[in-house]
Amino acid sequence: MKVFLDDVRIPIDCIKYMYHRIGNLNPIYDTTIVKDWTVVKNYDQFKLIIEAAFDANIKITHISFDHDLADFHYEYSSDDYDNMSDDEKEKTFGSMEKDGYDCAKWLKQFYLDNKIELPIMFVHSMNPVGTEKIIKLFK
Repeated sequence: MKVFLDDVRIPIDCIKYMYHRIGNLNPIYDTTIVKDWTVVKNYDQFKLIIEAAFDANIKITHISFDHDLADFHYEYSSDDYDNMSDDEKEKTFGSMEKDGYDCAKWLKQFYLDNKIELPIMFVHSMNPVGTEKIIKLFK
């Protein structure tokens, strides 16, 4: 199973620009060839699908991250948002969506806690700062 996290795009939308990031692996986003992408649009759906796959003993082979998952993410720099405590985020944004970096942090801890090998991960976000933060998290 492959998980694609994005509030707007679907995997095939990444064909146009991901070649520059992942080279010959780019066809993985071609849904006319690769059919087993599960698209999730927010933090809660992401957690739900990861936990459900774990409970059903379904291996997640790939995850592709977007960073900005809600309109307000386009209004704040990811540095400002990512450097806020959870309390500050709740106070400033209320129940607004968490971003792809929050998903990546949760995923890393979930896999560590459950002693699971991380899947192959890509970051297809168009946000260069958010992309770099997610990549650095897993290095």
